[in-house]
Amino acid sequence: MGKRQYIKVANNRFEAKIRRFLIGDFMNKPLISVIIPTFNRAKVIKRAVNSVLGQTFKGFECIVVDDGSTDETELVLQEFTNKIRVIRTENRGVSVARNLGAAQAEGTFIAFLDSDDEWKKDKLTKQIAYMKESGLRISQTDETWVRKGKFVNKSAKYIRPSGDIFYNCLEVCAVTPSSVMMEKTLFFEYGGFDESFPVCEDYDLWLRMSLKERFGLIDEPLIIKYGGNEDQLSNSSCLDKYRIISLFNMLNKNCELSAKQEKALREVLTKKVKIYTEGAKKRGKLDEAAWAEGLLNKALF
Repeated sequence: MGKRQYIKVANNRFEAKIRRFLIGDFMNKPLISVIIPTFNRAKVIKRAVNSVLGQTFKGFECIVVDDGSTDETELVLQEFTNKIRVIRTENRGVSVARNLGAAQAEGTFIAFLDSDDEWKKDKLTKQIAYMKESGLRISQTDETWVRKGKFVNKSAKYIRPSGDIFYNCLEVCAVTPSSVMMEKTLFFEYGGFDESFPVCEDYDLWLRMSLKERFGLIDEPLIIKYGGNEDQLSNSSCLDKYRIISLFNMLNKNCELSAKQEKALREVLTKKVKIYTEGAKKRGKLDEAAWAEGLLNKALF
């Protein structure tokens, strides 16, 4: 075999090796681990799982963490025997469920999907290509919203940001969990989701990550988010409480904030506490108002 022919064969083998890696067949391990936490979502979990199994990209594993469901979720998931991995645990909340799934993940990357949402079929194909081209460690995609069966437009504050998103993350949850893909090692570098948070666990993690990490964005709606369900955590009345706690923790734990970041954080914390205390006093919850004001005093002085 001539030298030129040998080089051509070697290059073809290298390209084939890369292709195998990109489709998740390298060393018989998936490239991406998809994690779906669920609790009593028997009516919609099948839609979410099917949207993963129907992906054009095939180098993934699908892990469903059943967080102690008491409905027919277990029966529905039996339809996917040998296609997904199911982890069943006692009901401990979405943070624990996602963390447990991540701990069991075999992929280099992890991607989350809430059990009442679904992905478009080329979501993983486009996002893994974006991750490799950009070199970023975390990214999200745009989304389509459906409320009570109808498509709705997002308000300006929910337009997804990219790059340095720290200031975006202060006011609202600027990242949609169902759209996220990140390196698994990155997830554990930041300790995963705070398991003491019953809500706003995503707000808290993205805020912590955004201090140092740049977030990529595929400006294309590759997921469909369904709203209007009574059991959604985003409907909880204590969202502001846990956002306040997250902001306070960032100040109190001596995170490496720049002067500009610290100033912005204090301003948002002050505003959120004011809104929270005014609402608490109107409802006669004087103890909640006192708690929030006390937390603010600790943060500012």
